[in-house]
Amino acid sequence: MTYQPNQGFYGQFGGAFVPEMLWPNVHELASSYLSMLEDPAFQAEYQMLLRDYVGRPTPLYFAARLSEKFGTQVFLKREDLCHTGAHKVNNTVGQILIAERLGKKRIIAETGAGQHGVATATVCALRGLECTVFMGEVDIQRQAPNVARMRMLGAEVRPATSGSRTLKDATNEAIRYWINHPSDTHYIIGSVVGPHPYPDLVARLQAVISAEMRSQLFEKTGSEVPTAVIACVGGGSNAAGAFYHFLDEPEVRLIAAEAAGHGIHSGKSAATTVLGTPGIIHGSRTLLMQDADGQIVEPHSISAGLDYPGIGPLHAYLHDTRRAEFVAVTDQEALNAAYELAKLEGIIPALESAHALYALNLFEWRSTDRVVVNLSGRGDKDLDTYMADL
Repeated sequence: MTYQPNQGFYGQFGGAFVPEMLWPNVHELASSYLSMLEDPAFQAEYQMLLRDYVGRPTPLYFAARLSEKFGTQVFLKREDLCHTGAHKVNNTVGQILIAERLGKKRIIAETGAGQHGVATATVCALRGLECTVFMGEVDIQRQAPNVARMRMLGAEVRPATSGSRTLKDATNEAIRYWINHPSDTHYIIGSVVGPHPYPDLVARLQAVISAEMRSQLFEKTGSEVPTAVIACVGGGSNAAGAFYHFLDEPEVRLIAAEAAGHGIHSGKSAATTVLGTPGIIHGSRTLLMQDADGQIVEPHSISAGLDYPGIGPLHAYLHDTRRAEFVAVTDQEALNAAYELAKLEGIIPALESAHALYALNLFEWRSTDRVVVNLSGRGDKDLDTYMADL
């Protein structure tokens, strides 16, 4: 595939910029992950878990009332119906199998919205491995139901109390822990960020989303190729999975919705492709929000999963080459889109997914278009935020 990394790079983006103590771990994973993923025994176990544990395939739902509103054919890829309530478990199920094959006994993860933390705690409970999840103090407060779920599943939730106390800082803490426990610990990164091979590994594990889209769309429309695929992007794992099997088909529009927060130029935003410049964050070179001295600019989004100052290097490359179109959606626009989906289709989405839903408003559609929105997660975790706004 054209968009696979070359020596860990997508064009100028990617790489593995890690402390010397972590290099053996990163190199071990980079040198073995492809052979593991291609091993028939691995695939048999992975596919069994996706089917019998995660609940795949997830439906591709034709949203009739939403379609009527926009005058086109709108389909929702229902990742919200996965076990744990979001797409994150596609990745954690695969990575826990890799961790076992590497002989790791301890698992760490970072989380923002809590969905990746829950998905990691879930697979650690499934396989009997020790689990520590790092989460920003602010996110612990605004995503309390997911914190309770992680603890019920046996995970330790460690608060990140520095910086903005959100996803960026949770990732910092996870990396610090990994540096101090390199030999027995596997870091299950939750998005297409971090040092190579994580962006490629996570994208491959999430690619099941677009693989299913193709066959399901063919069953419903007679064509496996949509006009457009829309997904939200923070780090960008759900978007990578939704875009993956369409990357080399230029007739398919790939639309990524970022979090504009209070407005792109409000000082409270996470619209990385507008506000960011190339730099290194969490082990890879990508686009990130930084000041003239290279210091990280604190992001803001009402959705904890999009509250990140960068994007994955694949997405930076897709933006740089104009293969994907990036749009910015404000907090209020995302809330409005969530309420609309609830009232038109009886589905309450995660706030992250609501950003992708709002992007439907930003384009003109034809009645013959086939538009797939990746509904990356369900809205249970965000009910406190919704209730505070209603």
